[in-house]
Amino acid sequence: MDKAVRVARRNCMLTLACALIVLICVCIGVTMNLTTIYDENFDHMGLRTFCMFTVNSNILCAIGMSLLISYCVDGLRKHNFHVPKWAMVIVFAGVTSVTLTFLVSLFILAPVKGFVLIFTGSRFFLHGLCPILAIVSFCFFMSEQKLRFLSSLLAMVPVLIYSFLYIMMVAVIGEERGGWNDFYGFIERFPVWLLIIVIIPLTLLIATVLRLLHNKSYDKRIKMEADFFSTIFKDADIHEIVSAMAWLQKSIAKGKDIVVPGRVISVMVENNSGNVSWEECCQIYLKEYLARSEAQDLKKLWI
Repeated sequence: MDKAVRVARRNCMLTLACALIVLICVCIGVTMNLTTIYDENFDHMGLRTFCMFTVNSNILCAIGMSLLISYCVDGLRKHNFHVPKWAMVIVFAGVTSVTLTFLVSLFILAPVKGFVLIFTGSRFFLHGLCPILAIVSFCFFMSEQKLRFLSSLLAMVPVLIYSFLYIMMVAVIGEERGGWNDFYGFIERFPVWLLIIVIIPLTLLIATVLRLLHNKSYDKRIKMEADFFSTIFKDADIHEIVSAMAWLQKSIAKGKDIVVPGRVISVMVENNSGNVSWEECCQIYLKEYLARSEAQDLKKLWI
């Protein structure tokens, strides 16, 4: 069990570290924009900073990462790291958005305005550090859920909403009628129809690559667990192992919550040669956990 627990704990700690850093850096970057009254190179400062996709994509990513913090802390405390699918989809959408931000900054804005300008000040956090940390964390550490193609489509939604809003405010309404100026220069350089037919497949491509890398990390973890359990526990007595897990978990538990490690038990059952069901093992775990609790309570009465 040690190897599987160590890998899960390592991924949990790395995810927590990346989530905290991204959240802090986004707060720093957005605050720097809000408190900057004038910038000769960027006219969208102060409250107008929320017009920029760079800021909105990083905020969405920070919201997704903040959702993971409680699950990471709970995973470290209970030795059972798990992130629900809905939270992972929100993270996926945020990471897809900041990846687009990073690529546009690197290949479109930086060659025009200069790499130093695009990746210094608040842009260092919002164009570079936060997107890179989010991409690395999502693709290599967050291996608790396998994402389907539908998740890629959902991850595109924030980009498509902003694209529609940008075209309406710049091309349809226009700055002279209270809309936005073309601060990204897209409408000035390219026809609107070209932007529409490019942004959708580009965003889908980004989401697909991110999803494939994420799923590869998931498959690698599952294979590692399967190989480990099949080697160690193929002919072992699952009843004794589950009982030992329950007693160990209760001995290190710091709260009243009872967490049955159903995913770990299911992998053990799948790779065991014995005729035992997942439901039976979960019941054994719960029974032994409660027995340990009763034994601890009795011990306290005698002390």
